[in-house]
Amino acid sequence: MSDTPLEKEIRRLIEVAGPMPVARYMTLCLTHPQHGYYVTRDPFGAGGDFTTAPEISQIFGELLGLWALSVWRILGEPDVIRLVEMGPGRGTMMRDALRAAKVLPNFRSALSVHMVEVSPTLERTQRHTLREIELPISWHRHLLEVPEGPTIILANEYIDALPVHQVVRQDTGWHERVIGLDANGDFALGLAPDALPQFDRFLPQKIKDAPVGSIFEWRNDLDVLDISRRVVRNGAALIIDYGHTQSDVGETLQAVNEHEFAHPLSAPGEIDITAHVDFYALGQAAESMGASVQGPVTQAHFLTELGIEPRAHALRKNATPEQAEAITTAVARLTESGKTGMGDLFKVMAICDPKLGPLPGMVPA
Repeated sequence: MSDTPLEKEIRRLIEVAGPMPVARYMTLCLTHPQHGYYVTRDPFGAGGDFTTAPEISQIFGELLGLWALSVWRILGEPDVIRLVEMGPGRGTMMRDALRAAKVLPNFRSALSVHMVEVSPTLERTQRHTLREIELPISWHRHLLEVPEGPTIILANEYIDALPVHQVVRQDTGWHERVIGLDANGDFALGLAPDALPQFDRFLPQKIKDAPVGSIFEWRNDLDVLDISRRVVRNGAALIIDYGHTQSDVGETLQAVNEHEFAHPLSAPGEIDITAHVDFYALGQAAESMGASVQGPVTQAHFLTELGIEPRAHALRKNATPEQAEAITTAVARLTESGKTGMGDLFKVMAICDPKLGPLPGMVPA
């Protein structure tokens, strides 16, 4: 185990208060105010720990900008539309989306841009990326700070970084998975001694019937509920992330360091920790707020419906042979399946005002 400043602090917390839930550990690792992974660094791109779709190709952000434009029209072209991005990374996606928005001046003039970001380091990067955008842009620590009104929310690879709880089925019920210290003082996974009361009351039957030793992951729904509350009247949100369409048992908690998988308990604060998104649970939470849910569809289907191939063709016309090859490679990575492709692993879900009809890209094949 790496002897990081956060590792020392987490060890002290465990020594004082006892083992902590996986979700608490993940929260500290990612967003601790001094030593959290996202607070202290820019993890994106070839020089970071992972690469997201906006960093792979400008087309991704451009298509989302056109998606937002189409939704604005469906909303009745309000005079002011709040375009919100959750966890905006380097600001690359918003920059590309706003460039695409230039095709319709009325839409661009209606835009009020809001970036929801907890990391001061990434906020500085975003401000630099968007420095030439001649539109009002505000930064917030939480969605609740964004003014009310017609809203379009974009959340690409945001949910996967939210803390995930893990529970393990035992003969005595479902016990929360916790992180404590072993005989050598190293972090070790264990189980809370008492079962969670009535935990399986609302679980799907196949999960209730899971064999002893099965792991089930779940997230606090507050972020999804906040998003749904914002868009249930005159708005829409687009959730893009990797995950599964049905709730099921299985562990997906993972860590990445310099584009390689790492153990989640190694180097706290120095590695990225995520878990797959349960889109079924996401949809259930949104519908509980009265919102309409469309999808999920695969990222490949969504981007194809929005016109990724024609846009790539247009870019290749004015590109050098090397640039054209890079465009083709990027499109393949965004849309193809397999180990190097994001097309099937990543899903797209829309949460919106129930009065809205089908949104672009969301009608299944």
